Amino acid sequence: MSLRGLLWASGLALVAAFLPVQRGPAASTRMAASQLRAISNNESGISGAAVTGEVLARSLPYIQRYAGEFIVVKYGGHAMVDEALAKQFASDMVLLKAVGINVIIVHGGGPQIKDMLTKLDIESKFVEGLRVTDEATMEVAEMVLSGPINKGIVSAIQLAGGKAVGLSGKDGNILRTKKAEKEVVDPESGRPIQVDLGLVGEPDVVDVSLLRHLSAEGVIPVVAPVGVDAKGRSNNVNADTAAGAIAGALQAKRLMLLTDVAGVLDKNMKLLTQLSLSDVSSLVADGTISGGMVPKLQVGRHPDHRPTQALTLTPI
Repeated sequence: MSLRGLLWASGLALVAAFLPVQRGPAASTRMAASQLRAISNNESGISGAAVTGEVLARSLPYIQRYAGEFIVVKYGGHAMVDEALAKQFASDMVLLKAVGINVIIVHGGGPQIKDMLTKLDIESKFVEGLRVTDEATMEVAEMVLSGPINKGIVSAIQLAGGKAVGLSGKDGNILRTKKAEKEVVDPESGRPIQVDLGLVGEPDVVDVSLLRHLSAEGVIPVVAPVGVDAKGRSNNVNADTAAGAIAGALQAKRLMLLTDVAGVLDKNMKLLTQLSLSDVSSLVADGTISGGMVPKLQVGRHPDHRPTQALTLTPI
C-alpha cells in the first residue's frame, strides 16, 4: 500500500490530498512493502493512535511544503451530515492549521436549504429546470447557511482543539456580487435564451483582507456562500464558485473540493487522475463531465478565480 493509501486507511483523506500524484515507482513517496504491511495491518500491536501518528510522521514532509501558504477547502456533500465524517473533517482542519497551513473553509448546504423550505411550506420556483431564488427563498438560504451549518462547523473545529470564526461572504465585503447570468437552450427554437434566477449572484469583487487577518491570528475562517450586491441585497452564490473566487484572491496554493464521488470518470468509467483546462472544456462539450461536476471543474477556468498550483477533487 502507498503512503497515500495509508492516509486514506487512517481516515486522513484530506492529508492524503497533499501528496504528489504518483506516476510510477516514485521511491520518495513510498515506504518499503514490509513496513507498509506492518503499519496498515497493525502487526506490531500498537494503538490506532500510534498507527496514525506513524503515518503522519512519514507524510509530514509533504504537508510542510505548504507551511505558510493558503489552502481553500470547499466542504459539502455527505461529509456535512455524517457525524463521524464531520468530526474527522474538523480534526483534519485543525491538524493542517497546526502544521502551519492557512486553511480557509467555504461550505455548501443545498440539501439543508431544501429541507427547510419544505418544512416552512415555501414552494420553489423553477425556470428551465433551474431553481429561482426569490426573496423568501433567499431569506431561508441565508438563515440556514449562516446559522446552523456555519456555526456547527465552527463548533466542531473548536471541539477538535482549534479556533474558528464563522462568517458569510457579506462580512467584511468578502464577496461583492453581480447578478448571475445563466443561458439555456430553448427546446423549441434551439436558440440560447437568458434565464432570470432571481437573487443568485456570482463573485465580482473579492476582498480577503479579513480572512488574512484572522488566519494570521491562528483562526480558521469558515465562510458561508452568501454575497452582497451593489444594492446591499443578499445573493446566493454557488459554493464551488465562491471557494474558487476566494482561492484566487488569496493566491492560494490549492483549492480542495470535497465530493461524494471518486472524481471525474471517462466514458469507460475509469478515473481520470489529472486534467488540464483544455481537457475540462473538451469533456464538458462531449458530455463526459455533466451535472454538479461542471461548476466544480469550471472553477479553474477564470484566471482570477483559481488557485496558483492545483484544484483537487477529494472524495471523503
